[in-house]
Amino acid sequence: MSGSERNHNPAGNNRPETLDCCGGLNNVDYSKMDVTLMEELLKHINFHDSSFCVAVIAIIFNPFFWNVVARWEYRTRQLSRLFGNPYLACYALGFMIILLNVYRSHSMTVAMRAQARWGVMDRTDVFYAGIALMVLGTLLVVSSFLALGFTGTFLGDYFGILMDEKVTGFPFNVTENPMYWGSTANYLGLALIGASPVGLLLTAIVAMAYKVAIRFEGVAGLSLRDMVRSLDIRREIRVESLLLHVKRSLLS
Repeated sequence: MSGSERNHNPAGNNRPETLDCCGGLNNVDYSKMDVTLMEELLKHINFHDSSFCVAVIAIIFNPFFWNVVARWEYRTRQLSRLFGNPYLACYALGFMIILLNVYRSHSMTVAMRAQARWGVMDRTDVFYAGIALMVLGTLLVVSSFLALGFTGTFLGDYFGILMDEKVTGFPFNVTENPMYWGSTANYLGLALIGASPVGLLLTAIVAMAYKVAIRFEGVAGLSLRDMVRSLDIRREIRVESLLLHVKRSLLS
Protein backbone atom coordinates (compact mmCIF):
# COMPACT_ATOMS: atom_id res chain seq x y z
CA MET A 1 0.00 0.00 0.00
CA SER A 2 1.43 3.38 -1.00
CA GLY A 3 1.89 6.33 1.39
CA SER A 4 -0.87 8.26 -0.34
CA GLU A 5 -3.25 5.38 0.21
CA ARG A 6 -2.34 5.13 3.87
CA ASN A 7 -2.88 8.88 4.47
CA HIS A 8 -6.67 9.39 4.66
CA ASN A 9 -6.36 13.02 5.78
CA PRO A 10 -5.32 15.59 3.23
CA ALA A 11 -2.28 17.77 3.98
CA GLY A 12 -2.98 20.40 6.61
CA ASN A 13 -6.10 18.63 7.90
CA ASN A 14 -5.16 16.80 11.07
CA ARG A 15 -8.63 16.59 12.64
CA PRO A 16 -9.34 13.09 13.93
CA GLU A 17 -12.33 11.21 12.58
CA THR A 18 -15.47 11.51 14.69
CA LEU A 19 -16.21 8.37 16.67
CA ASP A 20 -19.47 7.35 18.28
CA CYS A 21 -19.48 7.39 22.07
CA CYS A 22 -18.54 3.92 23.37
CA GLY A 23 -18.27 2.80 19.75
CA GLY A 24 -22.06 2.93 19.44
CA LEU A 25 -24.71 1.76 21.91
CA ASN A 26 -24.60 -1.73 20.41
CA ASN A 27 -21.13 -2.17 21.90
CA VAL A 28 -22.17 -1.26 25.46
CA ASP A 29 -21.96 -4.17 27.89
CA TYR A 30 -25.19 -3.72 29.82
CA SER A 31 -24.30 -6.61 32.12
CA LYS A 32 -21.70 -4.36 33.76
CA MET A 33 -24.19 -1.61 34.61
CA ASP A 34 -24.68 -1.02 38.33
CA VAL A 35 -28.38 -1.55 39.02
CA THR A 36 -27.96 -2.12 42.75
CA LEU A 37 -29.89 1.01 43.68
CA MET A 38 -32.78 0.12 41.39
CA GLU A 39 -32.92 -3.42 42.75
CA GLU A 40 -32.90 -2.08 46.31
CA LEU A 41 -35.77 0.31 45.46
CA LEU A 42 -37.88 -2.44 43.89
CA LYS A 43 -37.37 -4.65 46.96
CA HIS A 44 -39.36 -2.10 48.98
CA ILE A 45 -42.36 -2.24 46.62
CA ASN A 46 -45.15 -4.77 46.96
CA PHE A 47 -46.61 -5.03 43.46
CA HIS A 48 -49.42 -7.29 44.68
CA ASP A 49 -50.74 -4.78 47.20
CA SER A 50 -54.31 -3.85 46.35
CA SER A 51 -53.80 -0.15 47.13
CA PHE A 52 -50.91 -0.03 44.65
CA CYS A 53 -53.04 -1.62 41.92
CA VAL A 54 -55.91 0.80 42.59
CA ALA A 55 -53.53 3.77 42.37
CA VAL A 56 -52.09 2.58 39.04
CA ILE A 57 -55.59 2.15 37.59
CA ALA A 58 -56.60 5.64 38.76
CA ILE A 59 -53.44 7.17 37.27
CA ILE A 60 -53.96 5.58 33.86
CA PHE A 61 -57.73 6.03 33.75
CA ASN A 62 -57.92 9.76 34.45
CA PRO A 63 -56.19 11.26 31.37
CA PHE A 64 -57.70 8.53 29.20
CA PHE A 65 -61.19 9.45 30.41
CA TRP A 66 -60.99 13.20 29.91
CA ASN A 67 -59.31 12.96 26.52
CA VAL A 68 -61.84 10.45 25.19
CA VAL A 69 -64.84 12.40 26.53
CA ALA A 70 -63.48 15.74 25.27
CA ARG A 71 -62.86 14.38 21.78
CA TRP A 72 -66.27 12.76 21.73
CA GLU A 73 -67.84 16.11 22.67
CA TYR A 74 -65.76 17.92 20.04
CA ARG A 75 -67.05 15.61 17.31
CA THR A 76 -70.67 15.11 18.42
CA ARG A 77 -71.66 17.99 20.79
CA GLN A 78 -73.67 15.44 22.76
CA LEU A 79 -72.74 16.81 26.19
CA SER A 80 -73.64 20.35 25.14
CA ARG A 81 -77.03 19.11 23.96
CA LEU A 82 -77.55 17.11 27.14
CA PHE A 83 -76.82 20.07 29.45
CA GLY A 84 -78.48 22.65 27.24
CA ASN A 85 -75.37 24.75 26.51
CA PRO A 86 -71.60 24.18 26.26
CA TYR A 87 -70.74 26.12 29.41
CA LEU A 88 -72.77 23.88 31.70
CA ALA A 89 -71.38 20.81 29.93
CA CYS A 90 -67.82 22.06 30.37
CA TYR A 91 -68.36 22.81 34.05
CA ALA A 92 -69.83 19.34 34.57
CA LEU A 93 -66.85 17.66 32.93
CA GLY A 94 -64.47 19.94 34.84
CA PHE A 95 -65.94 18.99 38.22
CA MET A 96 -65.81 15.32 37.22
CA ILE A 97 -62.11 15.69 36.37
CA ILE A 98 -61.47 17.38 39.72
CA LEU A 99 -63.17 14.53 41.58
CA LEU A 100 -61.20 11.94 39.63
CA ASN A 101 -57.93 13.75 40.39
CA VAL A 102 -58.81 14.00 44.08
CA TYR A 103 -59.43 10.25 44.13
CA ARG A 104 -56.16 9.62 42.27
CA SER A 105 -54.24 11.66 44.84
CA HIS A 106 -56.03 9.84 47.66
CA SER A 107 -55.27 6.41 46.19
CA MET A 108 -51.59 7.29 45.74
CA THR A 109 -51.37 8.54 49.33
CA VAL A 110 -52.99 5.34 50.61
CA ALA A 111 -50.51 3.24 48.62
CA MET A 112 -47.55 5.22 49.97
CA ARG A 113 -48.73 4.83 53.57
CA ALA A 114 -49.40 1.12 53.11
CA GLN A 115 -45.88 0.31 51.94
CA ALA A 116 -42.46 0.57 53.49
CA ARG A 117 -40.30 3.69 53.72
CA TRP A 118 -36.78 3.56 52.28
CA GLY A 119 -33.92 4.49 54.54
CA VAL A 120 -31.88 5.92 51.67
CA MET A 121 -34.56 8.56 51.13
CA ASP A 122 -35.27 9.18 54.81
CA ARG A 123 -32.95 12.20 55.08
CA THR A 124 -33.38 15.88 55.80
CA ASP A 125 -32.06 17.06 52.42
CA VAL A 126 -34.43 14.73 50.57
CA PHE A 127 -37.31 15.96 52.73
CA TYR A 128 -36.63 19.61 51.87
CA ALA A 129 -36.14 18.74 48.20
CA GLY A 130 -39.63 17.26 48.31
CA ILE A 131 -41.02 20.44 49.83
CA ALA A 132 -39.31 22.52 47.11
CA LEU A 133 -40.82 20.31 44.40
CA MET A 134 -44.30 20.66 45.89
CA VAL A 135 -43.94 24.45 46.03
CA LEU A 136 -42.81 24.47 42.39
CA GLY A 137 -45.59 22.11 41.33
CA THR A 138 -48.26 24.13 43.12
CA LEU A 139 -46.94 27.32 41.52
CA LEU A 140 -47.20 25.78 38.04
CA VAL A 141 -50.68 24.38 38.62
CA VAL A 142 -52.16 27.52 40.22
CA SER A 143 -50.58 29.95 37.74
CA SER A 144 -51.77 27.80 34.85
CA PHE A 145 -55.32 27.83 36.20
CA LEU A 146 -55.25 31.60 36.70
CA ALA A 147 -53.94 32.13 33.16
CA LEU A 148 -56.56 29.89 31.52
CA GLY A 149 -59.57 30.15 33.83
CA PHE A 150 -61.90 27.25 34.56
CA THR A 151 -63.09 26.60 31.01
CA GLY A 152 -59.61 27.09 29.57
CA THR A 153 -58.18 24.60 32.04
CA PHE A 154 -60.89 21.99 31.76
CA LEU A 155 -61.07 21.49 28.00
CA GLY A 156 -63.46 24.33 27.20
CA ASP A 157 -62.02 24.64 23.70
CA TYR A 158 -63.42 21.20 22.89
CA PHE A 159 -66.83 22.63 23.74
CA GLY A 160 -66.36 25.62 21.44
CA ILE A 161 -65.51 27.96 24.35
CA LEU A 162 -62.46 29.61 22.84
CA MET A 163 -59.95 32.15 24.04
CA ASP A 164 -59.04 35.12 21.86
CA GLU A 165 -55.42 34.07 21.53
CA LYS A 166 -52.95 31.48 22.65
CA VAL A 167 -51.64 32.01 26.19
CA THR A 168 -47.88 32.56 26.04
CA GLY A 169 -47.11 34.16 29.43
CA PHE A 170 -46.01 32.41 32.61
CA PRO A 171 -46.07 29.48 33.14
CA PHE A 172 -46.54 28.61 29.46
CA ASN A 173 -43.27 30.35 28.59
CA VAL A 174 -41.55 27.84 30.88
CA THR A 175 -43.30 24.63 29.83
CA GLU A 176 -46.06 23.88 27.34
CA ASN A 177 -47.98 21.73 29.81
CA PRO A 178 -47.58 23.34 33.25
CA MET A 179 -50.69 21.69 34.69
CA TYR A 180 -49.40 18.21 33.85
CA TRP A 181 -45.82 18.72 34.97
CA GLY A 182 -46.85 20.73 38.01
CA SER A 183 -48.98 17.82 39.15
CA THR A 184 -46.09 15.43 38.50
CA ALA A 185 -43.75 17.62 40.58
CA ASN A 186 -46.28 17.58 43.42
CA TYR A 187 -46.44 13.78 43.43
CA LEU A 188 -42.66 13.48 43.26
CA GLY A 189 -42.34 15.91 46.15
CA LEU A 190 -44.88 13.92 48.16
CA ALA A 191 -42.90 10.72 47.52
CA LEU A 192 -39.64 12.34 48.66
CA ILE A 193 -41.23 13.80 51.80
CA GLY A 194 -42.62 10.38 52.70
CA ALA A 195 -39.38 8.54 51.75
CA SER A 196 -41.65 6.32 49.69
CA PRO A 197 -40.18 4.07 46.98
CA VAL A 198 -43.65 3.13 45.76
CA GLY A 199 -44.36 6.86 45.51
CA LEU A 200 -41.41 7.25 43.14
CA LEU A 201 -42.73 4.45 40.95
CA LEU A 202 -46.28 5.85 40.95
CA THR A 203 -44.92 9.30 40.04
CA ALA A 204 -43.06 7.75 37.10
CA ILE A 205 -46.35 6.17 35.96
CA VAL A 206 -48.06 9.58 36.27
CA ALA A 207 -45.37 11.13 34.06
CA MET A 208 -45.73 8.37 31.45
CA ALA A 209 -49.52 8.69 31.47
CA TYR A 210 -49.22 12.44 30.88
CA LYS A 211 -46.71 11.91 28.07
CA VAL A 212 -49.19 9.60 26.35
CA ALA A 213 -52.00 12.11 26.96
CA ILE A 214 -49.94 14.90 25.39
CA ARG A 215 -49.31 12.76 22.32
CA PHE A 216 -52.98 11.81 22.18
CA GLU A 217 -53.93 15.48 22.26
CA GLY A 218 -51.49 16.30 19.46
CA VAL A 219 -52.86 17.08 16.00
CA ALA A 220 -50.26 17.38 13.23
CA GLY A 221 -47.61 18.52 15.69
CA LEU A 222 -49.86 21.03 17.46
CA SER A 223 -52.32 20.21 20.19
CA LEU A 224 -55.95 20.69 19.27
CA ARG A 225 -56.25 23.01 22.27
CA ASP A 226 -53.42 25.21 20.99
CA MET A 227 -54.94 25.28 17.51
CA VAL A 228 -58.29 26.57 18.65
CA ARG A 229 -56.72 29.01 21.12
CA SER A 230 -54.91 30.77 18.32
CA LEU A 231 -57.03 33.48 16.72
CA ASP A 232 -55.24 33.26 13.38
CA ILE A 233 -55.46 29.49 13.11
CA ARG A 234 -59.05 29.62 14.33
CA ARG A 235 -59.95 31.75 11.32
CA GLU A 236 -58.19 29.33 8.99
CA ILE A 237 -60.13 26.32 10.26
CA ARG A 238 -63.39 28.31 10.14
CA VAL A 239 -64.44 27.95 13.77
CA GLU A 240 -66.16 31.34 13.73
CA SER A 241 -69.37 29.71 12.54
CA LEU A 242 -69.25 27.48 15.61
CA LEU A 243 -68.88 30.53 17.86
CA LEU A 244 -71.90 32.12 16.21
CA HIS A 245 -73.90 28.95 16.75
CA VAL A 246 -72.91 28.88 20.45
CA LYS A 247 -73.88 32.53 20.94
CA ARG A 248 -77.24 31.96 19.28
CA SER A 249 -77.90 28.92 21.46
CA LEU A 250 -77.12 30.94 24.58
CA LEU A 251 -79.49 33.76 23.52
CA SER A 252 -82.33 31.44 22.62
